[in-house]
Amino acid sequence: MRVTMIPGDGIGREIAQAMMQVVDASGAKIEWEIVHAGETVLQETGELVPQAVYDSLERNQIAIKGPITTPIGQGYRSVNVALRKKYDLYANVRPIRSVGQTPSLFEGLDLVLFRENTEDLYAGLEKKISDDEMHSIKVITRSASERIVKQAFDFAVSHQRRRVTVVTKANIMKLTDGLFLEVAREVAKAYPTIEFTEILVDNMAMQLVINPQQFDVIVTENLYGDILSDLMAGLVGGLGIIPGANLGRNMAIFEAVHGSAPDIAGKDLANPTALILSACLMLEHLNESEAASRIRQALDQVLSHPDNFTRDLGGHIGTTAFTNLILAAMQ
Repeated sequence: MRVTMIPGDGIGREIAQAMMQVVDASGAKIEWEIVHAGETVLQETGELVPQAVYDSLERNQIAIKGPITTPIGQGYRSVNVALRKKYDLYANVRPIRSVGQTPSLFEGLDLVLFRENTEDLYAGLEKKISDDEMHSIKVITRSASERIVKQAFDFAVSHQRRRVTVVTKANIMKLTDGLFLEVAREVAKAYPTIEFTEILVDNMAMQLVINPQQFDVIVTENLYGDILSDLMAGLVGGLGIIPGANLGRNMAIFEAVHGSAPDIAGKDLANPTALILSACLMLEHLNESEAASRIRQALDQVLSHPDNFTRDLGGHIGTTAFTNLILAAMQ
């Protein structure tokens, strides 16, 4: 299977190389088509996302990418947001799972967040009323709400999950969030074996830091999902170990959700775990589940020893040494 690989900026190229080494060693049959986008490419070519990237994506229909820097204050739109909208990647999926013995507030956590990826306030519909008043328009549609909620329930069924929780602020935003909640209630009726619960987003934030084990699969709107996924990452050790998937009907793009960390780029300090786990999601999507399981087991083994932690986890191991430990554990 040919996969588009977009290394990205900053630490992207280092962690991309580490990820490809690990995937190649897993036994998965992947052919990498490497194309470049981001701030570095912009400086070289004048294009943030060259046409070659779009051509590769449309040819392969599946991709994995490192962190991409969007220049600030120059009128450029986030590459991540642009790709999600261009290819209707409506489902952002972020598993929040304890890995090894990484520093975390809770042990054995295993949650999955489904975030609607195309509308809400992130649709970017803003209007200037005057120099002193700006409006941002929140858009929630029945069709987009229905497909993300169905995706969450289908996942729960296929992965033997027990509960789906919908997160809104429907007590205040009675029309927009009210519609999302109404749709979730209707969809839930078709899945009688899955427990359905609903919660307001402010209470959800509190409950996640008090007792996250009460949740299982979580589905929510775009803005809430963005905020809650970072909060949840903090429960298990940070963004350095959280993978992500952006799924549409005809395309899937997998990515580490952390930034490009230019301050440590090229210093062999970056933690490649998030991108490696994103590759595991990709492998499962490609029916290479055995290879994904092999990688996850190696990661759990390596990260069960604090001496193997990278700097972001409180250790001293560099990117290359960490990658070599994973390769050795896989053997």
